[in-house]
Amino acid sequence: MKITILCEGKTEKAFKPCLHKFLKSRLEGTMPALQFDKHDGPIPKGDELRRTVDNLLSSGRKPADVVIALTDLYTGSQPPEFANAADAKAKMRAWVGNEPRFHPHVALHDFEAWLLPYWDRIQKLAGRQGNPFGTEPEKINHNKPPAHRLAEFFEAGSCRDSYRKPRDAARILKDVDLMVSIEACPELKKLVNTILKLCGGTKAVIA
Repeated sequence: MKITILCEGKTEKAFKPCLHKFLKSRLEGTMPALQFDKHDGPIPKGDELRRTVDNLLSSGRKPADVVIALTDLYTGSQPPEFANAADAKAKMRAWVGNEPRFHPHVALHDFEAWLLPYWDRIQKLAGRQGNPFGTEPEKINHNKPPAHRLAEFFEAGSCRDSYRKPRDAARILKDVDLMVSIEACPELKKLVNTILKLCGGTKAVIA
């Protein structure tokens, strides 16, 4: 099975190795071919999303069997484009239409929420100690999303640099147990379970 994941390019660089390693450990013999369709900024919306999905499912030497869209809930627009995760998924589904091979997912409120469970590593890389931003990473909202908070945390540390997604997210996730973040972040669990169910059936999903 070939699964294409639509996402921001910087997310792909940081997340792909960790996700691939986790899936491989649970899908022996049924591991999908994962392809990331990278975008410079937020993924397409409206008719552009529909055209992108249709093209991925029908074009090329080996079209995708499944397309997953992964959008941040926080896109930086004011007012916010999406009210909540359910609204984002409903809008993406409406834009694409009745296509059962399409699965919309959300990073709530942005991808960096999935990094926060690895707080010890974040402190080490930033070069400072501090309390976590909260016990439920995906509830850190539009007012100051996780990426903004990480930037401030790094800038106040001895690393003398701000948080940079391609570099620091990859370092935070290097060789970690993704299950730690999956258990702390329900939307990440939903994304992973979609892939596990598609490739390994219902017995493979995480309760």
